[in-house]
Amino acid sequence: MSNTWKSDAMTRRIAARNASERRFRLLGLSAIVLSLLFLALLLFIMLRNGLAGLDWSFLSGSDSTDASAAGIWGAAKGSFLTMVVTLVLSFPMGVLAAIYLEEFAPRNRWVDWVEVSINNLAAVPSIIFGLLGLAVFINMAGMARSSPLVGGLTLALMTMPVIVISGRNAIKAVPPSIRTAAMGVGASPVQVVFHHVLPLALPGILTGTIIGMARALGETAPLLMIGMRAFVATPPGGINDPSSVLPMQIFLWSDEIDRGFVQNTSAAIIVLLVFLLAMNGLAIYLRNKFEVRW
Repeated sequence: MSNTWKSDAMTRRIAARNASERRFRLLGLSAIVLSLLFLALLLFIMLRNGLAGLDWSFLSGSDSTDASAAGIWGAAKGSFLTMVVTLVLSFPMGVLAAIYLEEFAPRNRWVDWVEVSINNLAAVPSIIFGLLGLAVFINMAGMARSSPLVGGLTLALMTMPVIVISGRNAIKAVPPSIRTAAMGVGASPVQVVFHHVLPLALPGILTGTIIGMARALGETAPLLMIGMRAFVATPPGGINDPSSVLPMQIFLWSDEIDRGFVQNTSAAIIVLLVFLLAMNGLAIYLRNKFEVRW
């Protein structure tokens, strides 16, 4: 056996494996460096073009035909109201659906069909949800066009499958011994889920929820279909008032002929990136704070 391991053929095979591992590490490192370079280039361009425009008048103002008077507050408030509606609707429904499918649903064809449908909905292009929101909430229900309520309802439909999938994965990751021990001391199936399983799965559920919300915050196509590309000169007073959102405001300013809007577009992108980084940072904080190791 020792002669076999020391033979020339085995030495060449081991050398080839080591070379393959080095090439794989180099490929992974190159991918990371390339991604970071693209991100650094994006940040450099945005900061160079838009940092000078980040003043109080820009942060507290609303949309305007004059580039020097245009601000981002109206779109930021619209995004905030839209995200509140999305979170209030999608989080409880998504978590309850994940709990039912993972803990209580019987194993039959109907449940299998529902699971396949949820997985498919998570991969549906976002503009399809925009068409659905236009047809159901505006044309059929007669809700106010270009409002945070309709935008939140549309984005909730898009976000809920992501929350269901992440919730199911988090619940599935809880060891079966937790359920067995709780049942052993007399807990009912509902108590097992809500007193023991759900608290342990909460970090994964919250992380998936915030990542889904961050994706919804950057969406433009579904909000374009429900009329949120309208010119709105005043911030919304409530969820039924006409409003714009940050991605749509960036889209509208980038299409302006006036060169003064170039700075406004870059400054708005910086604000949106800050929002996204804050939400992802919150996801990491919640995961580390509530994570339980066993």
